[in-house]
Amino acid sequence: MSADAHDDSPVVLINIFKCDARRQDELIEHLTALAQVQRALPGFVSATLHRGLNGRVVANHAVWASATDWKVMTRHPSVVATMGPILAIATFEPHLYEPGEVLKA
Repeated sequence: MSADAHDDSPVVLINIFKCDARRQDELIEHLTALAQVQRALPGFVSATLHRGLNGRVVANHAVWASATDWKVMTRHPSVVATMGPILAIATFEPHLYEPGEVLKA
């Protein structure tokens, strides 16, 4: 997010989770449970999980109403608790983005 981006503008989270290929299905289950918790929180717009064809990654593409809503969510007790099993089997690298261009056929 650029330094001059407004904190009340929508943000896109792209979070890449890495895991052992034998645990990808389990990771998807945990991330689905996390998204169910997040969807009840203020500012949640959507989440889409993408299963990597190599079996070792899962990408989460989520939209939040603002960076502030996303930051508050990361500290919510239900989210912290739901992250426990994810942290036990995966590493991750979240990044926030400004919404960009959508190109369709």
